[in-house]
Amino acid sequence: MKAIGFKTSLSIEEKDSFIEFETAKPIPGAHDLLVKIDAISVNPVDFKVRQSSAKDTVLETPKIIGWDAVGIVQAVGEKVTLFEVGDLVYYAGDITKQGSNAEYQIIDERIVGRKPKSLSIEESAVIPLTALTAWEILFDRIRINAEKDKGKSILIIGGAGGVGSIAIQLAKKIAGLTVIATASRPETIDWCKQQGADFVVNHKDLVASVREAGFQNVDFILDFVDTNAYWDTMVELIKPQGHIASITGSSEPVVLNKLKSKSVSFSWELMYTRSMYQTEDMIEQHNILNIVADLLDDGLLKTTLNLTLDGLTADNLKKAHQLLESGKTIGKIAIKF
Repeated sequence: MKAIGFKTSLSIEEKDSFIEFETAKPIPGAHDLLVKIDAISVNPVDFKVRQSSAKDTVLETPKIIGWDAVGIVQAVGEKVTLFEVGDLVYYAGDITKQGSNAEYQIIDERIVGRKPKSLSIEESAVIPLTALTAWEILFDRIRINAEKDKGKSILIIGGAGGVGSIAIQLAKKIAGLTVIATASRPETIDWCKQQGADFVVNHKDLVASVREAGFQNVDFILDFVDTNAYWDTMVELIKPQGHIASITGSSEPVVLNKLKSKSVSFSWELMYTRSMYQTEDMIEQHNILNIVADLLDDGLLKTTLNLTLDGLTADNLKKAHQLLESGKTIGKIAIKF
């Protein structure tokens, strides 16, 4: 089968930052599906792994990355019960396994959902990773309850990005929250409003901007940009007994002591935790993806696709990574095979 990968971590402008190669079609294990991939999308995790996983070394076998895909089930493992050959599926994958930048992939059925019926393959391909991340951070980490928390305020730092775009929709339309999103350019401000943000504030002077919007403090904060860069700002803006959650990680220790006087909770979210550790509730990602598919088909959520590239090629992956690395992308990028 055809695949795109890399043997060493290079700048995306370098000729061999991605290479096309042939490799054997994988064989599904007991709980695995073999999926013929029709479309993928790219996420910031892709370029971060490409930049860091083969530094100062040359891999013997190219590494295949990619964590979003839509395709058709071609074969199933002996213990598979959730899907059959011929089913259309979508998923975000497992960071410990080979990725989706290939014609075929094996994937554990417990982290796969049915493709939304109303969306094209490219519209569907951009959903899984961001929807799982946004759903988990809202409902599994902060544990927002639509009945008791309806109308409360949430600040989403990084509203126009892939995760931010779907988080705005979920927070507004499913949780019933008052959504404040950050953006600074006219096009990103418009995008956040299109996703359902009630207020759009400027991240360059966030405290002043939030307060100008009429909020002295907010109940919840989601950080999709940089935990430490915004830490003091989040500490200032969060309400006593509020909750802050982040997906960005931190190269330096986070000063949790600053939350003590307000009795504020803090959570990390990593979409790969369930698959990486084979948690008892791993099948929840299957359930979430199916719920999200229903919400998309019912028109309560919409795709965050903003650009489609045609063809599984090294050049298209380079272009997508270049756009992501610029930090200026709005919504999501798909590659249709």
